[in-house]
Amino acid sequence: MMVFMVVMCVVVFALILLVSGFVPRRSTISAYELERRKSNGDKSAEKTLLREELLTDILSLQRVVSSLLLVILVTLLTASFGWLLGVALSLLVALEYGSMARLRLINRYSQRLYETHEEVLLKLSNKYARGFLRLVRNVAPLPPPSQQLHSREELQYLVAQSKTILSDDEKKLISHGLEFSGREVREIMTPRGVIDSISKSELLGPLVLDDLHRTGHSRFPVIDGNIDHIVGMLYIQNLFALDTKRSVTVEKAMEPKVYYIHENQSLPHALAAFLRTRHHLFVVVNEFRETVGLLSLEDVIEALLGRKIIDEFDVHDDLRQVAERNPRGNNHPKTHEDV
Repeated sequence: MMVFMVVMCVVVFALILLVSGFVPRRSTISAYELERRKSNGDKSAEKTLLREELLTDILSLQRVVSSLLLVILVTLLTASFGWLLGVALSLLVALEYGSMARLRLINRYSQRLYETHEEVLLKLSNKYARGFLRLVRNVAPLPPPSQQLHSREELQYLVAQSKTILSDDEKKLISHGLEFSGREVREIMTPRGVIDSISKSELLGPLVLDDLHRTGHSRFPVIDGNIDHIVGMLYIQNLFALDTKRSVTVEKAMEPKVYYIHENQSLPHALAAFLRTRHHLFVVVNEFRETVGLLSLEDVIEALLGRKIIDEFDVHDDLRQVAERNPRGNNHPKTHEDV
């Protein structure tokens, strides 16, 4: 009988080490990133989120089972060796079983055993034990989560949550810098409806020059008939050298070189194009080569920095908002109907 009791003590002690030796491995993806992927329909992320939630229950269950086995071992030890020696051995086990469970050999075997049956344990925990384990969940802290980042959106979220670590200007700069590569020309261009252009046959007399100056712009697309036929660019600075006593047409004063960019191009592509061409204004076209807007180097820099560059020549802070108000009444007859 004594031998049987000792064997039982050894077996229960071994079970305590196996149960206490494993540590559930957490996902290297943060909860925010998993939630983001789940909202985009990622079933794998949804499954991982549920697993992360259930790991708390697994650790709670581990603590409960370890405690029960420890109680059983204390009972066996006191029954086998008497109260004095049994209590001494029980105290020794209670103090040292945690350290012994972390020994490489025991930890490796315990970890492998858990990972083999993890899916079954998670299903059982989710189906049967969650109500009970809520009572003891607070005694089972999870291991710290991974600090890796997995998406630009996750980094933006962390920046937004930085509170006073970053100033508002720093947050805005980082946020717009991260968004910059994913934005397109169409998002920031000056829309077609508010483009100030001039005909190539226009005479550059005092009245025309005064009208051009009043717009507040330094460059004007030169058109041949309509805005879909831009044949050059007129620069205000080049008009200062004109002989005001002679009438000169726009065609003779304009710069014939015109640069076009597609509305679907990315802003990094546009910035590289500005640097390569050393030009400050591009005509934005669609797939039919129709003019849909203008893009300036200033527009791209503003998108990168996240702030408007307002100078004394700017009449409006945001020309896109002006275009939305349709100040020129484009396609707006009295009998119109939007379908």
